[in-house]
Amino acid sequence: MLKVAAFTFNPFQENTYIISNDKSECWIIDPGMYGADEERKLIDYIEKNQLKPQQIINTHAHIDHILGIDAIKQKFNIPFGMHQQENPVLANATGSAMLFGIKMGAAPVADFHISENEKLKLGDDEIEVRFAPGHSPGSIVFYYPEGNWVIGGDVLFSGSIGRTDLLGGNHETLLNSIATQLYTLPDETIVYSGHGPETTIAQEKRSNPFVRG
Repeated sequence: MLKVAAFTFNPFQENTYIISNDKSECWIIDPGMYGADEERKLIDYIEKNQLKPQQIINTHAHIDHILGIDAIKQKFNIPFGMHQQENPVLANATGSAMLFGIKMGAAPVADFHISENEKLKLGDDEIEVRFAPGHSPGSIVFYYPEGNWVIGGDVLFSGSIGRTDLLGGNHETLLNSIATQLYTLPDETIVYSGHGPETTIAQEKRSNPFVRG
């Protein structure tokens, strides 16, 4: 059974996740650490829990979700993957950082690409990849049926949805992604979002003002 640990980093208050299995193998999802103190916080958690990082997997490539990638790659010598349609977003990261007043060097480089409908295996555990564009062109979410949770990036928030005014965003596409890729999950599914508190599919179907189930 996979466990989820959540951390909130950088000026955008982005949620970074570590998921780990019973063998202490782990993935880091959307590492957004900004600066040495935040990098040390995540690395300390990994080392104190004797976790063995396997790879970095990202829901998308906006700057607040990629700021810590190179630090993790260098520390643990692991690859970084995302959906191929996020390549233009990643290529634009340095410009976006300048726009928001964020200090960042060269953008990280994806070592592999993750496809929609792919099954990702961490040891004996399997995670389903769902394609959910709209906030960004290659947004994906990671659904773990056995644990009744989904790590959804910036697609769906508690009481809100991802913004669609950035590169490759589209409001109608996002609403369709939520309806077809998230609201089709069981009501009890916990949604771990890219910002803010966790929620459930049932809660958002009932009360999300942007898209009702």
